[in-house]
Amino acid sequence: MVAAAIALGVVAILLAWPVPAILPGARWAYKRPALGLLVWQLVALVGGFSMIGSLVLLGAATFASDLPDAATGMWRFVTHNELPEGSSVWSLLALSGALFLTVHLLLNLLVTFVYAERERARHSQLITLLSEPMTDRPGTRLIDTPAPVAYCLPGALTSVTVLSAGLIALLDDEELHAVIEHERAHVRLRHDIVLIFFTAWKASLPWLPTARNASREVALLLEMHADDNALKDVSRGSLARAITVVAEGGALPQRSELSAAMPESTPKELRARLLRLA
Repeated sequence: MVAAAIALGVVAILLAWPVPAILPGARWAYKRPALGLLVWQLVALVGGFSMIGSLVLLGAATFASDLPDAATGMWRFVTHNELPEGSSVWSLLALSGALFLTVHLLLNLLVTFVYAERERARHSQLITLLSEPMTDRPGTRLIDTPAPVAYCLPGALTSVTVLSAGLIALLDDEELHAVIEHERAHVRLRHDIVLIFFTAWKASLPWLPTARNASREVALLLEMHADDNALKDVSRGSLARAITVVAEGGALPQRSELSAAMPESTPKELRARLLRLA
């Protein structure tokens, strides 16, 4: 079991630093955001289980030479306070570390989920007060503001797409349809759940490069994933222009500006999304 513990430890280390340092900005992930999201989720899950599993096997190794006997020995320790011969304080520290890490991750996930639900409920109440339903677009509400605003508010049973009067005034019909399809893709694919998991991971292990890089990169890949779903109904040019209008707060780009020769001052995430639509 010691060899297995070392192997899992090596996997955990690889997934904690080299791999998440290489993944951000990968061209293959930007071309296939669904695949990129799957890889990041695997990195997170396998990395977490490897960390916990390595500590468990390292601690259990002093109880017995195989896992079933070790589990029996650990159970006797819990129920009868009996340590097997050859066990040490290090094995107990390893097992305690595994238990602490597991509880820490689960508690952070619970806290993040509860906080997100409270914020969603509060935001939903504000939207109900400050907006009105659009009769021609079911599940969509309109805010009377000149700023170009578009976002989705997912819920357990019902979801709402929020648009502003300023956005509707700036976009033509196809561009507005692109925005709506993009936001509804977020809701339909439950991107909010993916974000909750990675937000909780970052809050649990803020010092870990995997957690820091993943939360930022996953958010970008989710936007690209929603873009790809919107492209099933609208053209690339319309989607790119709508994205720019929303991101730039009302700037109206010309079609020729939506190309690979964008200014370097364009924010990195926006530039990455537009380049793949050019």
